[in-house]
Amino acid sequence: MDAIERLVAERKFSAVIVSGDLTQRARAGEYQCAAVFLRDIERHAPAIAVPGNHDVRWWLAPMKVGREENLFGAWSRYLGRPIEPTLTVPGVTMVGLNTSQGITPRTLTWNMRDLSVIGDLRDEQIADATKRFAAAAAGDLKLLVLHHNPVRGELSHRHGLKRPARMMQALAATGARVVCCGHDHEVAIHFVEHASSGTIVSTAGTLSDRSRGGRPSACNVIEVSEREIAVETLGWSHASLGFGTTQRLCFPR
Repeated sequence: MDAIERLVAERKFSAVIVSGDLTQRARAGEYQCAAVFLRDIERHAPAIAVPGNHDVRWWLAPMKVGREENLFGAWSRYLGRPIEPTLTVPGVTMVGLNTSQGITPRTLTWNMRDLSVIGDLRDEQIADATKRFAAAAAGDLKLLVLHHNPVRGELSHRHGLKRPARMMQALAATGARVVCCGHDHEVAIHFVEHASSGTIVSTAGTLSDRSRGGRPSACNVIEVSEREIAVETLGWSHASLGFGTTQRLCFPR
């Protein structure tokens, strides 16, 4: 975590995207640490963050029995942030959507391991993101921030979002050119083609010791110019105690 803070300070990013799971069990102490982390990051760059499934106290309203706001009470109390934020920096409009809905009838599968893990998006959320993007400045890159991965992980062989094919089409229909997500504990860069264009899906690796396949912790850096969008993966090195480039992919704007 210290290395991430140094990276943000040194690279002088326009913004930092935190795609959820700032906590492990949504405990008060974990949220307090997360608040300090975000505060320190924002000394150098504005940050946009959305909840992950670990950040949601799903047991307070399982199957929608109880008040839905209780699920996100700790997020609001300790971080003081909206769960579906908007952040605009020169040339880029970022819209956050909450895919961490807890246990609801829509997130149930036949696999018991999916309980409280699978993500979901409702039609009204997609409509809201479309509306927010429509208000963006002309020429802005439109970027969506989610927690759950809409593209299947190479090692996990799992999608984070329920109905992934339908959801991928819906995300593209908002006008988003880039989707940033996490959840899968393995870093990835995908390009999903559509009839008229394509969507870049940047899946951040975990910044913990729970990465898949023994792969190092990693994050992605997105660089935007008038002609292209470049996504660079930075992997953790025990030797240097820092992050170094492991891959870089470029896509025409």
